[in-house]
Amino acid sequence: MTLEARVQRAWSEGGLLALALRPLAWLYGSLLALRNVLYRLGVKKTASLPVPVVVVGNWIVGGAGKTPTTLALLDLLKREGIRAGVISRGYGRGDEQSVQMVHRDSLATEVGDEPLLIHLRSGVPVAVGRDRVAAAEGLLSLHPELQVLISDDGLQHLRLPRVLSVLVFDERGIGNGRLLPAGPLRQPASPVLPGDALVLYNATAPTTTLPGHLGHRRLSGAVSLKDWWQGQPADVATLQSLRGKPMLAAAGMAQPQRFFSMLREQGLQINELPLPDHASFATLPWPADTADVCVTEKDAVKLRPESISATRVWVVALDFRPDPAFEQALLQRLKPRISNHG
Repeated sequence: MTLEARVQRAWSEGGLLALALRPLAWLYGSLLALRNVLYRLGVKKTASLPVPVVVVGNWIVGGAGKTPTTLALLDLLKREGIRAGVISRGYGRGDEQSVQMVHRDSLATEVGDEPLLIHLRSGVPVAVGRDRVAAAEGLLSLHPELQVLISDDGLQHLRLPRVLSVLVFDERGIGNGRLLPAGPLRQPASPVLPGDALVLYNATAPTTTLPGHLGHRRLSGAVSLKDWWQGQPADVATLQSLRGKPMLAAAGMAQPQRFFSMLREQGLQINELPLPDHASFATLPWPADTADVCVTEKDAVKLRPESISATRVWVVALDFRPDPAFEQALLQRLKPRISNHG
């Protein structure tokens, strides 16, 4: 078992390791408190941008559903005729310090798997950079027509201004309620919803005491890897055609069991191959004679059709949509800010 896995087990089971990590969590919390004080006193300053920013983030580490939420927000804004772009850190790329624009022929190793997926799925301009403000400035310099920016993650990046934060929670809620590394929290959990925030639960029911809205997730279909790269959408008929066929399901994500369970709910007979989050797929993780494999879109961006040999790879797409009340609440807060910025 890796150290990361041992730490995560300690979050739920306790024990000596959990106790040993508490002093580090107290130190981390003290540093966070000091940083917050510096911002309140004006020693460190939040930047200014000419367009409003909506930050999609979470308090807990791991895949709570930020990227599906970002895609859902982009779809909503497109339906409303609002021109949006995306900024992201681009986790896992080689040079996280530089600002790069994401293009259709970009490599995930250069821009990050999630930013590349967002660009391929939505078609909107996307920029990546560890400094989200620099990424936003670079994106706006190339695309001055943009009316709003969505930040995929960046909730704890206080230098980045925001008019609204969307807090995403999954089935884990706030976990054991402790800060890293004694627990999964990136920042202290608040019993009161911040005034500039909306809560969206990527779960079947609320998992914290905070008032919020539910998102509804389902598998929207499947498509061959080759056709996916050519821009063809996934469809339900293809997904249903995979029923009764022995499949390997591979998922390089923080919560792979969620993907596996959804496949089984659709009647697929799968053998599970959980992989580390942001797995590179530099070498194929399955035997060369594997006949059929299902992967997520997040993994598909790192798989080229010419690299999979005779294996048939099927990309299974996720459809995530917040309830209408959430969409209405977000637009009510955002639209006046957009008009103020022209």
